[in-house]
Amino acid sequence: MSTTKKATLTAVAVGLGLVALSACGSGGDSGGSGKGSKDVTLVSHSSFNVSKDVLKDFEKSSGYKVRILKDGDAGQAVNKAILTKGNPQGDVFFGVDNTLLSRALDNGLFQPHEAKDADLVLPEYRLAKGERRVTPVDSGDICVNYDKKYFADKKLAPPKTFADLVKPAYKNLLVTENASTSSPGLGFLLGTAATYGDDGWQGYWKKLKDNGVKVVDGWDQAYNQEFSGSAGGRKAKGDRPLVVSYASSPPVEVLYAEPRPKQAPTGVATGTCFRQIEYAGLLSNAKNAEGGKALLDFLSGKRFQDDMPLKMFVNPVRKGAQVPELFRKYGVEVDEPGTMDPKKIADNREPWVKSWTSLVLK
Repeated sequence: MSTTKKATLTAVAVGLGLVALSACGSGGDSGGSGKGSKDVTLVSHSSFNVSKDVLKDFEKSSGYKVRILKDGDAGQAVNKAILTKGNPQGDVFFGVDNTLLSRALDNGLFQPHEAKDADLVLPEYRLAKGERRVTPVDSGDICVNYDKKYFADKKLAPPKTFADLVKPAYKNLLVTENASTSSPGLGFLLGTAATYGDDGWQGYWKKLKDNGVKVVDGWDQAYNQEFSGSAGGRKAKGDRPLVVSYASSPPVEVLYAEPRPKQAPTGVATGTCFRQIEYAGLLSNAKNAEGGKALLDFLSGKRFQDDMPLKMFVNPVRKGAQVPELFRKYGVEVDEPGTMDPKKIADNREPWVKSWTSLVLK
């Protein structure tokens, strides 16, 4: 999202009463792009966003009109894209992350394309040599966020680590997302597995369940409705002062607040973080493959990468990309986020999610 993507957070702006970008550009072919068409369609999760002038510059220079279709949380969007891959909704998919990537690749969701500036992607975000089906676009850290006012009023120190979250002092305070439908929820599950190991994460979740963790379907509901620290959550009278979100969530609460506060009202429990990397790819059976390739080049280009931090609240992955001062000042850098080898995620994701569902939701 975020936070991530996945820190990726346009839905926060929705919660603050702003109008989210649901479609950009125009074209006569409302049914989608085709061979020779000047329409190109990007399919994404609900947090995709880009400045209008940046998108217009791409449209002017490329000759393509961009349509943007948003399809809920990343997990839901990936699942739908796989189900419709024979007749895809668009040409490019953005928002599949490292927790879900193997599912997309194993199901043949993408066709190969190497973005024009692929060699400028920072080495730590590149995939194995020869993998050309997806392009890294952004990174973020999935972390527990906390409501500073709640903990100050209660004279209670906010949690810092996974271990803190199961302590009696934090009973009935945490809301997280469903690991089977939400990429932040899945990232949080993988973070616990990275911390407690293959044999220990289930025991940890039993303690978390006993300590009153609440599970909802997706990030928007968790952050903008249940979490007491967000503008949307306060409006919705959310009563959970802990939420699984992103290390880059605090700048959102500063940027859109009126008046703008000197400090972010939310904090980050840096000992609960898991590194998320988001990718984009040219969809198999894309009707406008050439337009899709141009759009992928745009997503990895400097103009989009510079624009991204304060539009989706994620970190750029391109060498030399500029990170705005507000993002640097109020965002949280996580020195040692949890990580996991992509093969291990691929081998264990489905059985772990199945076990998690039986353990936590039943």
